[in-house]
Amino acid sequence: MTKEKDFYQNLQPFLNCKDYTVSGEVYKVMLNKEYDMLVTTPVPKNLATYYKSENYISHTDSKKSLLDKVYQIVKKTTLKRKLKLIDSFKTSSKNILDVGAGTGDFLKVCKNNSWNVFGVEPSLDARTIADKKGITLQENLSEVKNIQFDVITLWHVLEHVEDLSSYIITLNKLLSKDGKLVIAVPNFKSEDAKYYQEFWAAFDVPRHLWHFSQTSISKLFASENMVVEKTIPMKFDAYYVSLLSEKYKSGKMNPIISFYRGFVSNLKANRTKEYSSLIYVLRKS
Repeated sequence: MTKEKDFYQNLQPFLNCKDYTVSGEVYKVMLNKEYDMLVTTPVPKNLATYYKSENYISHTDSKKSLLDKVYQIVKKTTLKRKLKLIDSFKTSSKNILDVGAGTGDFLKVCKNNSWNVFGVEPSLDARTIADKKGITLQENLSEVKNIQFDVITLWHVLEHVEDLSSYIITLNKLLSKDGKLVIAVPNFKSEDAKYYQEFWAAFDVPRHLWHFSQTSISKLFASENMVVEKTIPMKFDAYYVSLLSEKYKSGKMNPIISFYRGFVSNLKANRTKEYSSLIYVLRKS
């Protein structure tokens, strides 16, 4: 990334978004044209408190609401796909690090398939749930030392990281010479993002500090001599995000409309390649 001061000086207004999960507060989402990247401002000083909600499902295993049930069903399918992806990589030690591991489901699947698993998760509640599944997680990335990883994964995590530049440097150091860095993030260039605009659930302010495009991911990691090797769509995300976005927009669930919007988003992405969320597979150049 360019010097942080310059990065923030080059911001332009994009839209204002409301925090529908915890506070109801409104935040500015600003555009940096050079990186084709959006930034949430301001960043709350007590950011950790904005994750303390039963509605923040990645830190729980809740199955109470319709959204919870949809999330858990989709999660089972995506876990299989994630495992298939990492199993496709040629590795020497099968050491994998999952950053932002949540309640440990992905690492549990990896462990059951002969991977040596390591994980990081800031939420104590999520770490406690993971521990009951036999997955021990560290609180911070700084606690992971003296080991290199064949695969490092961040499933919808990079958008939450405060000090983005130093985090990318750390990830590069932890990755082995021939390792793969796998990053999944929402894509604000997608059709569902354009349709729902300030109601788009994947903006998720203020928890999502950064909002990426394909251009921004390439530029950010190029600064650490890393290149995008492959981009993979996450087609389920268009439906789930549309379901939640429709709730924010209309105040109620509209499964039929949400399914239609997700379908349209994926249909247009077949041509533009701008899916609701994208997985980036990166390597050292």
